[in-house]
Amino acid sequence: MAPAVSRSGLVPAGADPDAYDRLRRRVLWSLPTGLYLLGTAAGARRNLMTCNWATQLATSPKLVGVSVENGVHTYELLREGRCFTLCLLRREDRAIVRKFVKPASDDREARTLSGVPYRDAPVSGAPIVASALAVLDCTLVHEVPLGSHTLFVGEVVDVMAPDGDGELAVLRMEDTRMSYGG
Repeated sequence: MAPAVSRSGLVPAGADPDAYDRLRRRVLWSLPTGLYLLGTAAGARRNLMTCNWATQLATSPKLVGVSVENGVHTYELLREGRCFTLCLLRREDRAIVRKFVKPASDDREARTLSGVPYRDAPVSGAPIVASALAVLDCTLVHEVPLGSHTLFVGEVVDVMAPDGDGELAVLRMEDTRMSYGG
């Protein structure tokens, strides 16, 4: 007997679809992930978006992937501007990510997005939140449609981080009460 299909995917035969969806979300939300600010730019438009689906994809060349929901503001800026920054934040900066769950308001004169100071990345021009612990500046090299989201693959063209060899204590999803996906 083939598995049933619910609104969010396959369900094993005999399983309650709603209970199975709750279980699947709970397990997927438990996957360890970072929590970042994804900067995008196209022309004079700038945005920062809270992002947790980001990972390194290759070492040569250095490739990073970010998954963005189709049709949102960041998706449009990524496709048009062909670049992005991935800002790693300090664990104590968890409140800042809540400012970027919706499109940011850009005050170009004050150089703030949703009231948070930023600067443009030297290579791509995408925004970098001023308080970032570390930053990956990327040019877009691939787009992979994946249903509700698109995986944008960027080549790392610049990196900014504090000097030294120590581990960076970066913000993670579990440092907040936020959850996304599943």
